[in-house]
Amino acid sequence: MKMTFLKGSLVALAAGLLSTNVAMAQDADTAGSLEELLEMVRESRVNESQEHREREAEFRQEQNRREELLQQARNTRDAEEQRSEQLEATYDEQELQVDAKRDQLNERLGSLRELFGHLTSTAGDLRSTINTSIVSAQYPDRGGFLTGLIDKMNSNTRLPSMEEIERLWYEVQRQMIESGKIVEFTGEVIKPGGTKQEQEVVRIGSYNLVSNGKYLAFNPDGNKMEELARQPSGSIQDSAERLQNAESGLVRVGIDPTGPTGGSLLTALIDSPTWGERWHQGGGVGYTITAVGIFGFLLGLWRIIYLSTVSAKVTSQLKSSTPSDNNPLGRVLKVAEENKSVDTETLELKLEEAVLKERPKIESGLNLLKIIAAVAPLMGLLGTVVGMILTFQAITIFGAGDPKNMAGGISSALITTVLGLVVAIPTVLLHTIVNGRAKRIIHILDEQTTGIVAENAERK
Repeated sequence: MKMTFLKGSLVALAAGLLSTNVAMAQDADTAGSLEELLEMVRESRVNESQEHREREAEFRQEQNRREELLQQARNTRDAEEQRSEQLEATYDEQELQVDAKRDQLNERLGSLRELFGHLTSTAGDLRSTINTSIVSAQYPDRGGFLTGLIDKMNSNTRLPSMEEIERLWYEVQRQMIESGKIVEFTGEVIKPGGTKQEQEVVRIGSYNLVSNGKYLAFNPDGNKMEELARQPSGSIQDSAERLQNAESGLVRVGIDPTGPTGGSLLTALIDSPTWGERWHQGGGVGYTITAVGIFGFLLGLWRIIYLSTVSAKVTSQLKSSTPSDNNPLGRVLKVAEENKSVDTETLELKLEEAVLKERPKIESGLNLLKIIAAVAPLMGLLGTVVGMILTFQAITIFGAGDPKNMAGGISSALITTVLGLVVAIPTVLLHTIVNGRAKRIIHILDEQTTGIVAENAERK
């Protein structure tokens, strides 16, 4: 009975030990008896004790190492604090020396200080002039020297040499002399498409650059010469080409005196719209007026040519005694010959009828020319009113802060009025000429028919 209880207790104890060390029990082989199981539990405890001792040793080593590092850091801090105190003392001593040297320098410079001030001012002004001058397109490496010279004269440790001061005087003189020259040199020109090309460039003083008959713009950033995408009118551009091709003598050429400061006059001239661009500004109303004007002009020319031909034939008929069918007077005279035997009243009616048949051909187009001359200005006024409405709408939306935009809109609106007057004035002149020629022919017909009626009345 006691053996059974002892065995049960040992089994319970073994089960508890196994449950507390599951990992060890899973890796161990299955015990064949209680003695083997007890041996396995004892070995497990031994292994755990050995592992704990190793961990404690590693911890103590790590703690010792950290204490050594802490001590090293404290030593380094103390050393740096001492070094800082030494450097502060050295700095104070050197600052006193620098102040003494600075006082000595100021004492020795004396009046040179004022001279350096004038040189600095001159160099600064010259650098500003050079940066915007087109002379730098030919001599691009002057700004760097002036910047270095200014830095030296503003420094407390460096002084400019006599060679540098003499070069400053030389650069001032060169800038003045080159501003009055017209010279040719080879340079890199940037085309409107972005390509670069080496070509001959003519510099007109400090005003403009031209190359291959085209004006160039100078960009101070990088000393770049760029061909203007839009050139001035043909006569000015032709003068630039003549200047580049000339070898001696005087050549008339257009220059912009504001070139070094932005070329505002040349820009305004280039931006001025051409006649074609102004015509396009008229829009649909302008196109309609142009079409009507072309039609009226062609109609007037055709009527002038036709009536001139008819007038020549009528004049020839006046000199001939034989009526001809190729002119109005000949056809009227034929009617008179065919009705010689009728009474005066009948003959007068026959002749009036013949003249009335000829009048539509002679007076054709007169009323249309008159209508075109009257309608063209009205159409121009219509386009102007529409343009002004659009301009004021734009002002309402974007404001009137820029007078140029408002002036441009009004200018575009007035284009249709100009077109209307351009059409109306020559149309009125054409109508007057055509009407005069038509009246001359009709007057001859009336005069001849009246004479024929009078002769017939005398015979009766």
